[in-house]
Amino acid sequence: MPAEEKPAASFETGLQQLELIVKEMESGELPLERALELFEKGMQLSESCRKQLEEAETRIEMLIRKGDKVQAEPFRPDPLRQDPLRQDKA
Repeated sequence: MPAEEKPAASFETGLQQLELIVKEMESGELPLERALELFEKGMQLSESCRKQLEEAETRIEMLIRKGDKVQAEPFRPDPLRQDPLRQDKA
């Protein structure tokens, strides 16, 4: 039975929910079924956040100005800034 489609939460809300899921899963005190539910929800939230980031990137590309005209230019994130979704933080 498919779940009803809910409107996407804000990016910030999605990240907060992901953080809570990670904390709960890291506790190691979950029954398998609950861990699977949380994993599935986390994957859905992750995908939603990824799509929102892509949409924001597209908007940035469209709004970059060159002189008197708007010129699309690829978004180049600052390589020194850490990605909050990356798991391999140093």
